[in-house]
Amino acid sequence: MKRLATVLLFAALAACSSTKKGGYYKDHGPERNPPSNLDRVQDAKPRAEPLNNAANRPYTVFGKKYLPLSKVQPYTQRGVASWYGKRFHGQKTSSGETYDMYAMTAAHPTLPIPSYARVKSVKTGKEVIVRINDRGPFHSGRVIDLSYAAAYRLGFIGSGSGEVQIEAIVR
Repeated sequence: MKRLATVLLFAALAACSSTKKGGYYKDHGPERNPPSNLDRVQDAKPRAEPLNNAANRPYTVFGKKYLPLSKVQPYTQRGVASWYGKRFHGQKTSSGETYDMYAMTAAHPTLPIPSYARVKSVKTGKEVIVRINDRGPFHSGRVIDLSYAAAYRLGFIGSGSGEVQIEAIVR
């Protein structure tokens, strides 16, 4: 229930933040003194993991139904990525793990949890590999929510979002 409340809060924040250009909403941004080595945070290391049954069940948010993929399989998607920061740092993700805004993780509405994806910035050509361990975004204009570290490495912390190409990593 706490996770659902967090998801609903984030969706409301995302909707509010979409009315302004770039940046982040209120206290959702970075901590006062983020680590100085964010450009050197290692990509997630893809490995075979058992899927989390609870996190991969069909679900509904804001009246929209989502059917997560039942296995790791080829998948590509292009669209707008956003990031989530300190407001959720330390909170539980859909997988039950603790969200670390400085790790290479992401939230996706339907990719299996856990799984891995290569995310490439269309603008900069920079790429990161993230571990999908959460659900979201639930904003109609977004396809993935990246951790602060992943968004930093892709170059869109200041703008708040950026166009990306997502490719599931199949092992």
